[in-house]
Amino acid sequence: MAEAPLPRLTLVLGGARSGKSRHAEALVESSGLACHYLATGTSGDAEMAARIEAHRARRGSHWVLHEEPLALAATLEATTAPDRAVLVDCLTLWLTNLMVAAHDLDAATTDLLAGLERTRGPVVLVSNEVGQGVVPMNAMARRFVDHTGALHQRLAGLADRVDLVTAGLPLTLKPPPTSR
Repeated sequence: MAEAPLPRLTLVLGGARSGKSRHAEALVESSGLACHYLATGTSGDAEMAARIEAHRARRGSHWVLHEEPLALAATLEATTAPDRAVLVDCLTLWLTNLMVAAHDLDAATTDLLAGLERTRGPVVLVSNEVGQGVVPMNAMARRFVDHTGALHQRLAGLADRVDLVTAGLPLTLKPPPTSR
């Protein structure tokens, strides 16, 4: 695969099972940099454990795995480097983990945004676009959608590139700046 430079920050959004993780993995692999995967998911049940294992098998052994369900900003700062690309999969699982652990979502989001400013290499963030459905019936689900939407808007403003993936097809919403 030919090397394609990655911008400093890429945001990849899409629905569940849309192909967003595969697209993000392809971006990282095409960069020619060392591939690092920062996983936020935890295997709380057999079905989730099977999903995690399928992701691992698809990526292959050339990926370096880091697992961090909560302290995303600190782990990103410690993991990034000019010679590697870091893929974070996924922000919606991270937000869910924070909510379940009763963490302050606003403070965690502020820490993440500040931490992204200090990264030392390209980062690709993956997240579920959850705001295109009906308004959820319960307060916790509405809070989750609200926080996810606000996080995505702030990240899209900060990102150099934003892609939306549907049915395995990426659409670039915000192309990276062109180099002259």
